[in-house]
Amino acid sequence: MTMTQDSTVTSPASRGRRAPRKAPRPVHPLLQKLFELYPRLFGARFLPLKVGVFEDLVAAQPQALPAAELKVALGLHTRSTRYIEAVASGLARHDLQANPVEPVAPEHVHHAIVELYKRRSGKAPEQARQQAVQLLAAAIEASGLSREGYRERFTSPDDNLQSVLEDALSMVAQKKARREAVQNAFQASGKTVAEFAEMYGLDLMEAKRLLA
Repeated sequence: MTMTQDSTVTSPASRGRRAPRKAPRPVHPLLQKLFELYPRLFGARFLPLKVGVFEDLVAAQPQALPAAELKVALGLHTRSTRYIEAVASGLARHDLQANPVEPVAPEHVHHAIVELYKRRSGKAPEQARQQAVQLLAAAIEASGLSREGYRERFTSPDDNLQSVLEDALSMVAQKKARREAVQNAFQASGKTVAEFAEMYGLDLMEAKRLLA
């Protein structure tokens, strides 16, 4: 049989073969340069960057980091899954010396968690949901907002995302109820923290956290 380039007929040897993997995208040269200059920010572990870091980088490295190319490289960096994971985790923003300088705003943490959930849910939806609920619960507690305040600020028109948020709010409520129950029991026990932890089979550090 004569086959053309457009023919859909395949030979027996080619049937069942996996499609060839796409070649990895080349790394922007300035991302490599940022890694070399600031490995604690752009290395194996990404850290959230302070507001105004672009201007700081241009001022610190005007020759090595041309402004136009740096803007593109930073855009690629901050849209990467690894960077979004760093923001979603609740880490503080860091300066060029990798010192924490300010918290990430609750809005940015929330949107990072939502974006992570969207990226992960295609491959493992249930696992992605559990991770999103846990991250959101931590974000709610760290935000300084009440549960109602957080719900009001971040209510989503997407029913699925709203369901994830409601699960996180429920988790926060359950944790709060557990802390209050443990604190009440401790106050009534007359025990030291160590004695109380042993009596209830709690890890000492966990007991201290619940009683703080």
